[in-house]
Amino acid sequence: MSPQQRPQQIPVVVLAGFLGSGKTTLLNHLLRTARGTRIGVMVNDFGSIEIDAMTVAGQVGSTVSLGNGCLCCAVDASELDTYLEVLTRPSTGIDVIVIEASGLAEPQELVRMVLASDNARIVYGGLVLVVDAAEFDATRGRHPETDRHLALADLVVVNKADRVPAGELARVRDTVAGLAGPAAVVDAAYGRIDPELLFDRAARTEEELVGGRQLSFEDLYAEAYDAAHDHAGHPHAAYDTVSFTAEAPLHPRRLMEFLDSRPDGLYRIKGFVDFGSADPANRYTVHAVGRFLRFSPHPWPPGEPRLTQLVLIGSGTDGEALRKALDGCTVAGPHDVPDPHSMWGVLRYVPDPGNEEPDVPEDAP
Repeated sequence: MSPQQRPQQIPVVVLAGFLGSGKTTLLNHLLRTARGTRIGVMVNDFGSIEIDAMTVAGQVGSTVSLGNGCLCCAVDASELDTYLEVLTRPSTGIDVIVIEASGLAEPQELVRMVLASDNARIVYGGLVLVVDAAEFDATRGRHPETDRHLALADLVVVNKADRVPAGELARVRDTVAGLAGPAAVVDAAYGRIDPELLFDRAARTEEELVGGRQLSFEDLYAEAYDAAHDHAGHPHAAYDTVSFTAEAPLHPRRLMEFLDSRPDGLYRIKGFVDFGSADPANRYTVHAVGRFLRFSPHPWPPGEPRLTQLVLIGSGTDGEALRKALDGCTVAGPHDVPDPHSMWGVLRYVPDPGNEEPDVPEDAP
């Protein structure tokens, strides 16, 4: 299959964290707030996911269909590829897949399995690690592998941030950030992170945008759940979003230098890149999460202006510095036209039609 014919790929997010950290609470939060986004979930069993309250529409084998359009599969590591195939069938309409790592395998092994999958319909969506702010020191004592897991994470959620004093939270956060290296680190209470931090929400219909639809069971359940658990006043985890648009093409070499040295805390980069005369026929979709990077070339849509449009998402990043660095990647004029070999760095991250998995940085998990 050529890059131009490749279907839209579904991000696969690996969600990890030791027992009690709150990752299942976070997962349930994502399901409750999906609203228009169909999430495929892969877990050990259905007991920890609140499927009863979300209405079970039907069950086939080990797959449960949830009332909000999401699907849930009970799997072990050996079945990962099988259920990725199930969830990525076009008939499911799934927008994103979340794999809960607990009890399945080491997070590192799950990440390797996702990266090594020959399923052309998926793309790696990052390793999200949840830690308990109130029990962080005790958890490190019981589980020495905590430090290794943090070093592999693309995003760390310091959960239960409301249960510790501000000074203690700052200490835990600093320790986590030191162990997690370039990963983005965000605080949260009750696992309430904005889904946009992890994945793009599905586009809503015009009727939904103007508020013409009736409240669904999912809407009512989300409101009732928050009221019963007294969560309504707790904010979502804060994150930074930077938008960048350029009319001038980007120089491939300078953009790769930027991507190779992107700052700590920059979790996701998405959008389109115009490389100008270096490849005038194609617009390149860029997908970066943590240390993972992929480019996909597609012919320019007829009538579309030739622009680079990027969105950068992270925590603790300097928006103006990011924009300045990207401005420095633009082609300055005729004297700055890229040479014929300038695309080589970009093409390393374009999937080979015969091998869908592109090269990844050597320090990737």
